[in-house]
Amino acid sequence: MNSKGRTHVLLTIGVLFTIAGGTRWLPQAFATTDRASTVNDPLKALPQAMTVDESDRVQNVCLTGDLAAAMEQDQKDIEQRISDLRQDEIELRNRKLELAQQAEDLKQIQEQLDTRWQKMSDTANQDLHHLAQMYAAMKPDQAAGIFDQMDAGFAAGFLRLIPSDQAGLILANMDNEKAYIVSVKIAAKNSDLRSDSIAP
Repeated sequence: MNSKGRTHVLLTIGVLFTIAGGTRWLPQAFATTDRASTVNDPLKALPQAMTVDESDRVQNVCLTGDLAAAMEQDQKDIEQRISDLRQDEIELRNRKLELAQQAEDLKQIQEQLDTRWQKMSDTANQDLHHLAQMYAAMKPDQAAGIFDQMDAGFAAGFLRLIPSDQAGLILANMDNEKAYIVSVKIAAKNSDLRSDSIAP
């Protein structure tokens, strides 16, 4: 073998050794690089084939079974509670409307009663005034006989409606004891107002 042949053989062997050494060094270098990048970025440690959909599937798998049933029941309970609260709110609103209507009805009834009472009171006062005028038109001794039969307070009320001169004549013809009691009743009317007016 000449020198050229030897040189060719040596070059070929050198190339083969270089390739063999490179094939050993490259995987180790890539592994070192991957470990360093994994420490800096933990997400790279996940398999590249795992997508977002697959991670969702992992979570879904974790929520199956008893936990998923419990969460579903809790969701139903919450929805039922919300429905009950809404129903309670509707019933409360309706109750408020009913109470407001009842209050308005009672107000109208009270106004009607007040109006009716006022009319009855006015009618009664008119009757008393009319009766007092009738007593005033009678002779004093005749009227005195009727006043002697009346309750002292009732007689005092009538005499206050009759003009003073005529009331005095009726009082003078009444029984002395009854006339005294009636006079005290008349004097006692609004005595608290008189005492307030003369107080220092």
